[in-house]
Amino acid sequence: MEQITFWIILGYLALLLVLGMASKLFSRGTSADYFVVSRSVGPFLLLMSIFGTTMTGFALVGSTGKAYAIGIGVYGLMASWSGLMHSAVFFLVGIRLWAAGKRHGLVTQCEYFRERFDSPALAYLLFPMLVLLVIPYLLVGVISAGKFLQGATAGLSPEWFPMPAIVLPDGTSQPHPLHGSIPAQWGALVICLVVLSYVFLGGLRGAVWANAFQTIIFMCSGVVAFYLISQRLGGLAEAGRLVYESEFAKSRLVREGSIGHLQFLTYCLVPISVGMFPHVFQHWLTARDAKAFRLTVVAHPLCIMIVWLPCILIGTWAAAYLGPLGPNQNPNMVLGRMVNDLVQSPILSGIVAAGVLAAIMSSLDSQFVCLGTMFTTDVVVRVSKRPLTDRQKILISRLFILAVVAVSYGLAMWLKDSAHVFDLGVWCFSGFAALFPLVFAAVYWRRATTAGAISAAVVTTVSWLVLFYRDMIATKPPGEEELLIYGMMPVTIMFALSAGTLVAVSLLTRPPSEATIARFFPANSGRGQEFTHPVKPALPTSPD
Repeated sequence: MEQITFWIILGYLALLLVLGMASKLFSRGTSADYFVVSRSVGPFLLLMSIFGTTMTGFALVGSTGKAYAIGIGVYGLMASWSGLMHSAVFFLVGIRLWAAGKRHGLVTQCEYFRERFDSPALAYLLFPMLVLLVIPYLLVGVISAGKFLQGATAGLSPEWFPMPAIVLPDGTSQPHPLHGSIPAQWGALVICLVVLSYVFLGGLRGAVWANAFQTIIFMCSGVVAFYLISQRLGGLAEAGRLVYESEFAKSRLVREGSIGHLQFLTYCLVPISVGMFPHVFQHWLTARDAKAFRLTVVAHPLCIMIVWLPCILIGTWAAAYLGPLGPNQNPNMVLGRMVNDLVQSPILSGIVAAGVLAAIMSSLDSQFVCLGTMFTTDVVVRVSKRPLTDRQKILISRLFILAVVAVSYGLAMWLKDSAHVFDLGVWCFSGFAALFPLVFAAVYWRRATTAGAISAAVVTTVSWLVLFYRDMIATKPPGEEELLIYGMMPVTIMFALSAGTLVAVSLLTRPPSEATIARFFPANSGRGQEFTHPVKPALPTSPD
């Protein structure tokens, strides 16, 4: 990769810092503006920010690496299900949570559950659980950033970043494919620092603006990368022929039964995790009104197709083009290698690389803000013996974000060569998906009780930890690549345990108070009037 490409990436990162400074100029200086943008976001920014924060390194780097491993069926596993499930969750759950948040002045997910079930204990229980589940999500982004930059900058500076030559079985040697590339730990550190900078400056407003900009960038650059790589391979038909004629690709991709029927079917539970993402919940609360959700519900599946399809095809072609990966390489760097090898123009390479980083960073920023908001609102404010000023709340949020980033970076560097981004992402989503019965019951089932909610949360945590250890940490039996339970995804078991526990315990315990039911299930909710006539006055709004 030529020097000009590297400077394009640096220029893009500098532009994000400028955007963060600009967002700070529009800040109102209040904690409400820092945490939920004064609930002033319109349709376009809502779509861009929500789509951007759900499209992580998992969607680009992870999907490409997984397609390299098992083929184009990855699109059916995640992309097609996500397109359907995400929009359904936005419509069925997101709008109602926005309405409850606006009516009662809520800021975080834990705050909603505390009020809905009238239980501080539930909120204190959920906080560490949500942080535990968000950490793997952060690891996906940090590992993806480091590995992509390492693959995309091969040959940048052999003097600064040398890699030992690879010794072949016949005794000869060849240059390492990553010779001269930026080490993964350096690239990941730079990305974390840039995201921290504009998040510290503008809070969620900075994240929303950056997400909108970055979403446009990575959608356009993904299409450009797909076109350029396909042309370098001789066109779509020729690229497909190369895959079919490659012995390595055929041994991995062109085989029946690589994805089982029950495995495919139960993957539909993974995308409903979006209903329990704390950072998505916070983005929902930024909406100006319920009508702002219309564009998101309709356009989200189309945006998923535009992003996922090119990446998965590139990953499939990579199996034929790259062949077996060498030492110190794993599927996380496949996209970077393909961009570096086949996008010949240094300017276009830089633009495409910036687009991939945009997708990674557009999730990290929202997750950082979300964790800082929850810690400040759900822990510090609750235990503080005196009221905190807006300045103090923002400072506490920033300090906690800094601590989370430090922990995430350390874990990511420890796992960077052993964890596959796609698999780590699926486990993160599976945990949130297992908690989905909790939020669905909170929105629709008046009989759901505090004891039922707490029991479901505990069962979810225990089952997730046990199965996560079995699949990602413990040594697998020979021949086992992915943990399946009777051919089904582990999320199926966790979801069933969570839902069953919630229903059973709720029916056996005392119903919620009439006051709580009246607050969250207004008499006129059936006509949708709660969305247009909130009891609590809305904060001032500003245009997109």
